[in-house]
Amino acid sequence: MKRFKMLLLAILSVTMVMAQEMKVAGTLVDRDTKEGVLMATVQLLKSDSTFVKGVLTDDAGNFSLSIEGPGKYILRFSSVGYNTISKSFAVSQTQPEVDMGKISFGADAVMLKGATILGQAAKVTLKEDTFVYNASAYRTPEGSVVEELVRKLPGAQVDDDGKITINGKEVKKILFDGKEFMSGDTKTAMKNIPTSIIEKVKAYEEKSDLAKVTGIDDGEEETVLDFGIKKGMNKGVFGNADLSIGNHGRYAERLMGAGFQEKVRIMGFGNANNVNDAGFPGGGGRWRAPMQGLNSKKMVAFNMNYEDKGKLKLDAGGRWNHSNGDLQQTQAVENFVNKSGAFSNSNTANLTRVNGYDARVKMEWTPDSMTNIMFRPTFSYSTNDAQTNGVSATFQDNPYSYGDDPLASLDSMAEHGVIVNSRQNRSVSYTESKKAGAMLQLNRKLGTKGRNITLRGDMSYADGKSNNLSLSNVHLYQIKDIYGADSTYQTNRYNVTPTKNLQTELQFTYSEPLWRGVFLQLSYKFTYNFRKSDRTTYDFSRVDQDFFGNVMSSYRNWTDYLSLLSGNIGDYYDKEQSRYSEYKNYIHEMQLGVKVMKKKYNLNAGVMVQPQTSKFIQEYRGVSTDTVRNVVNVSPTFEFKYKFSKTSTLKINYRGTTAQPEMADLLDITDDSDPLNIKKGNPGLKPSFTNNFRLFYNTYIPGHQTAVMTFVNWSNTRNAVSNAVTYDETTGGRTTRPENINGNWNTMAALMLNTSIDTVGVWNVNTFTTFNYNNYVGYLYSQDTHVTQKNTTRTTSLSEKLSFGYRKDWLDVSLDGSLNYMRTRNLLQQGSNLDTWQFSYGANLNVYLPWNMSITTDLHENSRRGYDAGANTNELVWNAQVSQSFLKGNALSVSIQFYDILQNMSNFSRTVNAMQRSDTYYNNISSYAMIHVVYRFNLFGGRDAFNKDGRPKHPSDIPRGGFGGRPGMPPYGGFGGGRPPHMF
Repeated sequence: MKRFKMLLLAILSVTMVMAQEMKVAGTLVDRDTKEGVLMATVQLLKSDSTFVKGVLTDDAGNFSLSIEGPGKYILRFSSVGYNTISKSFAVSQTQPEVDMGKISFGADAVMLKGATILGQAAKVTLKEDTFVYNASAYRTPEGSVVEELVRKLPGAQVDDDGKITINGKEVKKILFDGKEFMSGDTKTAMKNIPTSIIEKVKAYEEKSDLAKVTGIDDGEEETVLDFGIKKGMNKGVFGNADLSIGNHGRYAERLMGAGFQEKVRIMGFGNANNVNDAGFPGGGGRWRAPMQGLNSKKMVAFNMNYEDKGKLKLDAGGRWNHSNGDLQQTQAVENFVNKSGAFSNSNTANLTRVNGYDARVKMEWTPDSMTNIMFRPTFSYSTNDAQTNGVSATFQDNPYSYGDDPLASLDSMAEHGVIVNSRQNRSVSYTESKKAGAMLQLNRKLGTKGRNITLRGDMSYADGKSNNLSLSNVHLYQIKDIYGADSTYQTNRYNVTPTKNLQTELQFTYSEPLWRGVFLQLSYKFTYNFRKSDRTTYDFSRVDQDFFGNVMSSYRNWTDYLSLLSGNIGDYYDKEQSRYSEYKNYIHEMQLGVKVMKKKYNLNAGVMVQPQTSKFIQEYRGVSTDTVRNVVNVSPTFEFKYKFSKTSTLKINYRGTTAQPEMADLLDITDDSDPLNIKKGNPGLKPSFTNNFRLFYNTYIPGHQTAVMTFVNWSNTRNAVSNAVTYDETTGGRTTRPENINGNWNTMAALMLNTSIDTVGVWNVNTFTTFNYNNYVGYLYSQDTHVTQKNTTRTTSLSEKLSFGYRKDWLDVSLDGSLNYMRTRNLLQQGSNLDTWQFSYGANLNVYLPWNMSITTDLHENSRRGYDAGANTNELVWNAQVSQSFLKGNALSVSIQFYDILQNMSNFSRTVNAMQRSDTYYNNISSYAMIHVVYRFNLFGGRDAFNKDGRPKHPSDIPRGGFGGRPGMPPYGGFGGGRPPHMF
């Protein structure tokens, strides 16, 4: 029996040893920064180099691999921008677990000139509420800038104006490696930084300057995109020159140069193009319409960062930009101003010329561990020239029922009694604006952890002047003069308007720890606003019809017009139309809040009380106004954040805000300077109060490279201000009066899922679904009862984007589709109900050939349904690019790009709101071809790249890297060109 027990015990011991899990783990760290290397490839090989399995390091550089049996193994570590390294180890029954500890990973300057494509890298990972996108997993065409990269990120959208939205929130700031870049200017980075230097993109909410140093939540957080530059490029000099020319006179030139040292980073940019700043669409055929109009732009900018860690940080940026615009529009509008509807059409030509200079500096000084001083000066100067020529008409019925071009057949419309009025107008304007401002903030910690005091002052001053000459001829078809002819009149005015704006703020904040993890937050801010406008109006409407008809339009050419007048221009001074206004606003803002900081959750709750006094002085229409208004605003705030894990977070936000009506809207004055657009004030307007609620959740499953994000936004406004419109059917004129109204609310929900199908991320699926519901409330005029009625327009929209991709080292192919459905219901005008569909489907292809050639193409069918007959279209859009790289390290590349090869892309857009439905056709750039020549130089190598005096060494003196790589290295291409290395 004793022997049996001993035998059983031995068997159990052996079984337990054999069943014991064998694994290897460790942490991969950057040799220079000592930080964990994110998403590096870790391969487990047998001693004969047979592949067993692979895994990616997490956000801290950690990795762990289970092993099936004892033996000798090899770990191979690789990532773009690093030297590939191997480590040998062995596991046994007596040593089933091996801890490799911290493994140093060194940057490779030559690899930095290699491909940006990591075939199996996870597209997106999450750490709490920070989204980390691996740039190499989103393949963009050769020569692309980061705008094209951002367009491909799950949950991101970039509209025609360059506005970036990610996960439902607008991006207000761009960072590079956590450092500010052109603060407040997102377009410079998006249009000029090449994707080839970017390793990863982070998206998160950054606290304000005040909140970061005090911990007091002021609700001023901003959604930022933080572009991480490739490892090893933090010390060196590099640049990018992109020169191109195309047919139809198109050109696009882009220059970029940068020098990075340990403490200093300097970047410079130059850009000139006449292609609306549009980068290669590469997959953008999915309803990415060209920008409206023809635009040429020129820009020169610089950005500088300096950091002496723990002592001084300096961020500075400056920019000059120039643009010329030519926008031709044909617009058809149905105004929801009465039950039968009011239709209007217009043809407009707008020419613009803009010059702008701006500079921003941020200086942060930490003289000791208890004190933080921040200073932010800003300056800008801009001029804006514009000239407009147009013709418009208003109709009682849909004019397209009587002809294809209503504005070309006004006489025929008059015979049918359909036309109400027509107008021809010309205008020339010039605006000049100078602005300067500064913010100074002092924060002092008071010993106890969490106790601190902050003093802050802000001041901004703006001085401007505008000149505007407007000529208008109006024909009223429903009103007859004493001779029985149609009534006509003209309005010719010249306005000169100097303006001044001043704002000063003084703020005091204090944070007191109540007990561990709980803080009391107090804040007081005083704000003074001053605005002054002094418009001088000269009226010469009594001159003969077409008195100025022979004057040729050009910028600032009002002298040519005014020189035709008899006498001095002062003889035409119109005191009644001239307008002087002065506005002073005194605001006292007091906030009380509690902040709870625990390991699993954070909680912010508070209330803001805001008494304010407004003084308004005005001289207008022969009426002198001097009024004072006192109000108190109350705004509650609540924010709750719960961390389920390092990769799973729930956030709930609520904020209530009060808004006061404009003082001019509170005056009981009728402005009939434009008889077709009369405006009245309303002394009875009440303040509006808006509730904003947001629920946000995200999670990440590393084993399946699965990222999930969802959010719900809800907003409603009590006592919103809406314009009650009275419509005159005989003139087509409208009289608007602001009124309070209730019932405006909207909600938005979204779900994003990005996941790999297989274990190594070769196959990938992404879906992004959004739902919007808007309840617009306004007023509608009934010609039968002659009173306004409350009208509601409900708009429901559903959007879905789905893509399925396959990624290998030489091939990237994806199939995708998108659907946008909009349902509009008008309570009192059911004839205006709409059900419209926009859907697209197609494919994107990237092929990297072994002789350093790459081919990129996309083909998409875009369709519309539910519109008027002429707007229900099918558009097959095809774009393509062929690139060839040359020289050592592929420093030179030549690309041929073809945009909209089949010439099918449309120039149509539609908008719908509570007041109107608008269809617009516009001129644009769609189909053309361009040749790009891109040259990249880079000079890396850490300390070896610089002389003792800090100047960069000559390329021949550098042991690694140089301007085109070193002999004997595989031709993996310059920044993004050529064929990428094989990773698994």
